[in-house]
Amino acid sequence: MIGIIVSGHINFATGMQSAVEAIVGEQASLEFIDFVPTMTTEKLEEQMLTSINKMNDGSGVLILTDVPGGSPCNRGVSIMLSRDDVRVVAGCNLPMITNACFERDDVSLEELADIVCEIGAQSMKDMAKEIAQLENNDSDSFEDEL
Repeated sequence: MIGIIVSGHINFATGMQSAVEAIVGEQASLEFIDFVPTMTTEKLEEQMLTSINKMNDGSGVLILTDVPGGSPCNRGVSIMLSRDDVRVVAGCNLPMITNACFERDDVSLEELADIVCEIGAQSMKDMAKEIAQLENNDSDSFEDEL
């Protein structure tokens, strides 16, 4: 099973943890690491490495971070550059994390990273435009019936 680490600034990771567990329940090989102001980037990387070594069964580990270019992302990338069993996806949201939990069996690490990125792109919606589209579709289909 592919391991998953969620990491972000302040309480991003543990905030996501409560939401993820409410949706998918407690999961094996899923860890949440907050990058808090009192923590050094070296300590963050050390915690990530500890988690990777603990949960990697040979399937690899996907690190999901909050901000591209932020410290959690950069520390994950630093690890990824020295290992072929780690991938990093930055800019993650709740649908990406929950779906990573559902999709991680029977896919490769690279496939899971692709799936998660696709879900992230599909989950962002301007709801005013979505409603307008629905209204236009309803009026078009009504007119087609006449």
